[in-house]
Amino acid sequence: MTYIALEEAFTIPELFARQPSTPQKIQVSNEYAKDCRRRLADFEEYRLPEMDAHGIDIQVLSLSVPGIQADTDAGAAVDNARFANDHLARTIARHPTRFKGFAALPLQDPAAAVIELERCVEQLGFRGALVNDHTQGRYLDHPAYGDLWSALEELRVPLYLHPGSLPRDDWHVMRGRPEMYGASWSWQAETGGHAMRLIYAGVFDRHPGATLILGHLGEFLPFQRSRFDSRYRSLQVDAPLERMPSQYFGSNILITTSGVLAPEAVQAAVLSIGAEAVMFAIDYPYESTGEAVDSIEKCDLSPEVKEKIAHLNARRVLGI
Repeated sequence: MTYIALEEAFTIPELFARQPSTPQKIQVSNEYAKDCRRRLADFEEYRLPEMDAHGIDIQVLSLSVPGIQADTDAGAAVDNARFANDHLARTIARHPTRFKGFAALPLQDPAAAVIELERCVEQLGFRGALVNDHTQGRYLDHPAYGDLWSALEELRVPLYLHPGSLPRDDWHVMRGRPEMYGASWSWQAETGGHAMRLIYAGVFDRHPGATLILGHLGEFLPFQRSRFDSRYRSLQVDAPLERMPSQYFGSNILITTSGVLAPEAVQAAVLSIGAEAVMFAIDYPYESTGEAVDSIEKCDLSPEVKEKIAHLNARRVLGI
């Protein structure tokens, strides 16, 4: 079985010199940090051999956190997004059968973000875009992003909503517990909250053809679908949704397996939102490629469903 992996990070060392310095809140071991830095900037020495060793046919590459969301100046964000996307396009051109790309977008300037999305999809052949949660505290349900959602619909490409933007507030529950910040807990809660904002704001009612992808098996959300509906029925809302909250999952909202290396969790996700809505991802280089593949291989799912998760759903959604 071959695999298309959808959440695979890279960095550009030259880009760091162009951006504001960002504090590192996640406390990881020096060995882990060194290994990630080495692999993030690489494409041929480590990445392709690891893909070959585990049957990864294609990686869909995206700029690692915090990406363009780190830029505080809109003009710099526009320049840096173009710089990063051109770098990615050159990388894909060297290995067109092994790499595809998600565009980095300068959401600090919504109009420029639309222009860059169109350039990346129509001229560079990218398969969508990936953004790292909010942009300087502004979420994607803001009216300024209406044209972006329209462009995503018209281009028929997904937006991958990824964690990792710089925090804009200080959660009391995490004070004194740095272990909770980042991928261990807070990123899932933050990004899942962002996705729920989009649902409740009616983004998918106004843009029914838009597709949002959430990593990490949906950032806690798929397993709460029945509760979303039961609580929504009890609410008094100013602008009712056209559907129940749960119904946006599996239609407008799809998920990937990135970073969740448990076969039983993958099985549960399929039961929750359907085999057509789950796609494979590794979260390279932050997670193990071998363990990510094992999480699919060892699932108690039919071979047909495994094929959908491994690559067929991605081929359909991304047009590969």
